[in-house]
Amino acid sequence: MEDAFGHDMSLAYFDCTNFYFEIDRKDDFRRKGPSKEHRPEPTVAMGLLLDANCIPVAMSLFPGNESEKPQLGRCIAQMKERSSISGRTVRVADKGLNCAANIAEAVLAGDGYIFSKSVKALPAKERTWALSGDGWTDVDDGKGETSFRYKMADGDFEYTVEGEDGRKRKVELLERRVVTYSPSLARKQKYEIDRQVEKARALKATAAKRSEYGDSAKYVTFSPVDGEGELREDMKVAAMLNHEAIRKARALAGYNMIVTSKTRMDPRAIYGTYHRLWRIEESFRVMKSELDARPVYLQRQSMISGHFLVCYIAVLLMRLLQVKVLGDSFSSKDIMGLCRGLDVCRTSERRYANISRRSPIIEELASRTGLPLLHFNLTEGDVKAISSCMLSMLRGEGKGPSAGRKRG
Repeated sequence: MEDAFGHDMSLAYFDCTNFYFEIDRKDDFRRKGPSKEHRPEPTVAMGLLLDANCIPVAMSLFPGNESEKPQLGRCIAQMKERSSISGRTVRVADKGLNCAANIAEAVLAGDGYIFSKSVKALPAKERTWALSGDGWTDVDDGKGETSFRYKMADGDFEYTVEGEDGRKRKVELLERRVVTYSPSLARKQKYEIDRQVEKARALKATAAKRSEYGDSAKYVTFSPVDGEGELREDMKVAAMLNHEAIRKARALAGYNMIVTSKTRMDPRAIYGTYHRLWRIEESFRVMKSELDARPVYLQRQSMISGHFLVCYIAVLLMRLLQVKVLGDSFSSKDIMGLCRGLDVCRTSERRYANISRRSPIIEELASRTGLPLLHFNLTEGDVKAISSCMLSMLRGEGKGPSAGRKRG
């Protein structure tokens, strides 16, 4: 695949998810830890690395109780070594992977970084600046509405890092910090806050256990029912809505900060680059929803790794077809629909009926390859030609039967 399509490692997008296992006992690989889906079962975590074109280039698996933060640098280093890549890579990740160690590692490796940062976690002075009404630039969505607004500041920002001798020391790094506000994100987050508050209110009325509150617990103050003793997850508690926490959460809705070493990069380009991380989130959704990546009913680590490798390869092929062949003009849903919808039935010893549902993506592929994808009656030779068509054959931009096939 690398020889046929290549990699662009000028940017590297990275994120992690986990997959649950319906088992009673954990083992060395399947461990209980923070679950993306808030499930109590043991999990295995996956890190996924995409290149600048959002094509998967590496995958890592690790026990579900391990931190995902060290996986970023490890995965990029292994990828560069395996592919003999020595150029500068800008590492892009969300706030869950933003830590002083990852920033220091990127700088020491000669790479750059674009990470998000929680506005809530900022020092008071910087948070006041981020939320103030001054210095904003509006970005239009082309329909007369504000897509998002931003403000930025360049400066030396302090980080505490651990040296090779194990000692912690403070260093200052020159960064560009871009604060963004998205009206659509604000509406989405406020809706989620209100939903969690209503959930907490309903649980409060039933004197539920603390463990039942889940994410809504952040908007609740708990105390033991008898007013004494230590709070436990499995005990019934007296709960009271924390209106101050709710107010603060609503005030921060829609805000985000992006920090980067690219101090000469346009703020809009920083915003656009960072928000391509949705491709990883979508890749995980495809694995879980379309490829049945979980729950997993395998026991040996080698079998589990093989299962996820198959899922990874499937997503890789989907992205190559979507991005490299079709120029990103069709969605992943279209691609999966194509894969599920192509079908024939035998009508005689050497004849078949094409019962695939006609769609724009099939029409495009028929035009590119000259293959009889739109014909109802197919010969055995037609079926063999269709089933043996390779991704590298589809890259031709011409029309007719030879356009896609001579590039194999």
